[in-house]
Amino acid sequence: MTEPAAAGAPRRTKSLVVLVGALVALATLIAWTQVWFAVSLDDGARLDVDGQVAAPALSALALTSLVLVGALSIAGPFFRFILGMLESLIGVTVVLSCGIALGDPVRASAPAISVATGVAGGKSVRALVSVVSESPWPWVALVSGALLVVTGLAIIVLGRRWPGSSRKYQAVRLEPADAARNPVDDWDALSGGSDPTTRD
Repeated sequence: MTEPAAAGAPRRTKSLVVLVGALVALATLIAWTQVWFAVSLDDGARLDVDGQVAAPALSALALTSLVLVGALSIAGPFFRFILGMLESLIGVTVVLSCGIALGDPVRASAPAISVATGVAGGKSVRALVSVVSESPWPWVALVSGALLVVTGLAIIVLGRRWPGSSRKYQAVRLEPADAARNPVDDWDALSGGSDPTTRD
């Protein structure tokens, strides 16, 4: 009983890593669509700035991560290592994007402020802002990025012990048709008045 359980452990680990990677990528994508900052202007106006403005690259990074974890299902050991490296790099980029936005919310919100007020330029935009409050969503995206890094490292470390892809993903083998059942011969036989389906 011990050997089959041990043999199934890598498969369960692979499924768990793929599931976690997909969920974290989805969490990043959801966080990107939510409001990150509430910006109050000197004239009393209030703007809600979402992740699409504050960290526009997150959508592409999250979708790339989803595709990547999907590719793990059919990747061999060498490509698992490459995919793990890419996943870690995606996670680092997500963390960096969120960190930049959280470090300077006014700058991250500047495009939305410029659209609402018609004022452009870093100093001019800052002069319009009185208060900026942040929601939990940029922190959710930041934690998701860190988890993507951990997922990538798990792929690198554990991927070489995972089982290979199932047979349905392997190359299809074409075998020659039975010469006795050649469609051309069947057609000629039918033209001659014989029924080819009655042959053995």
